[in-house]
Amino acid sequence: MITTTNQIALAERWNQFKVEFPKKRIRDAAKVLGVSEAELLATEVGSGVIKLEGDFSELYKELPSLGRVMSLTRNDGCVLEHKGTFDKIDVQGKAHKVGTLIGTIEARAFFNFWKFAFAAEVKSPRGTMKNIQFFDAAGVAVTKIYVLEDGGNLEAYQTLVDNYRAADQSTELEITPDIAPTFEEHIDEAAFIAAWAGLEDTHDFFIMLRKFKLNRLRALEIADKTFTRKSDKSKLVGLLESALNDKMQIMIFAGSKGNIQIHQDVINSVKVMDNWLNVLDPDFNMHLNMDEITDTWVVRKPTNDGDVTSIECFNKDREMVVQFFGFRKPGKPELNAWRELVKTI
Repeated sequence: MITTTNQIALAERWNQFKVEFPKKRIRDAAKVLGVSEAELLATEVGSGVIKLEGDFSELYKELPSLGRVMSLTRNDGCVLEHKGTFDKIDVQGKAHKVGTLIGTIEARAFFNFWKFAFAAEVKSPRGTMKNIQFFDAAGVAVTKIYVLEDGGNLEAYQTLVDNYRAADQSTELEITPDIAPTFEEHIDEAAFIAAWAGLEDTHDFFIMLRKFKLNRLRALEIADKTFTRKSDKSKLVGLLESALNDKMQIMIFAGSKGNIQIHQDVINSVKVMDNWLNVLDPDFNMHLNMDEITDTWVVRKPTNDGDVTSIECFNKDREMVVQFFGFRKPGKPELNAWRELVKTI
């Protein structure tokens, strides 16, 4: 079902909310007001916000022109922020285009989820930051790209905005409510475990889940004590602190339905603030809301390069929040130091 929000009434509620709660983020405000973040942003079209349209996979290919940016991707439980440049971009596929971003910022973009885009200005104590924000059909943020004062190219930003400016600059937005996928509850578990044992690449895991129509967390439960074991989220702090102290390169995956952002390096600063576990490095921040995590699992996947071990965290809706791996590249075995570290949690 497609609904069209009464944007005039929503704009009034949004403006009043900002007066009462000036420090609340727009994502949190959307939840309180019972609408999507994209709908709130659309109320400001014509007042510092511009609707964009076109082939977003082509727009994505032009992002390197922006120079130094901050790329932000999040879900309700985890935020990843990277400062750097969009270096090497490869887009493949036709009906379902997928983008691979490699370089100082790493990401995997799934463009069939990219429905709306806006150019906007965000005011902060550090000044006004120009950005491009992408959303899915339900109005949930896919990813956001902020042009940085230090090394950013504002002329290229303006050119990109002009080239993709939508003809319709009304404040109305047609939102399609998200429909939860359906999964099988009862499967041939022996056949599933056999298929898991036959994996040759970590990417084959997704294909296997689709074949058996399994929710990922349900798959881990079925493989308990064979390829998986349950852990505890409280051990994540020690895991990251040990990786920091050992200067171990790790990989952190987190994101939305339409974009997975990836950290691949050492970390230099781990801080716990209330319910948030944070990595606060100069060019990389992770903010992990520990209250959002209900299940934490250690997962082993066979590959042609040997076993690959991950820590996977899920929320109450049985959706992925964040994954941790030891740094590795295709054709290379997993770091032995990472395997030994994972044994401690």
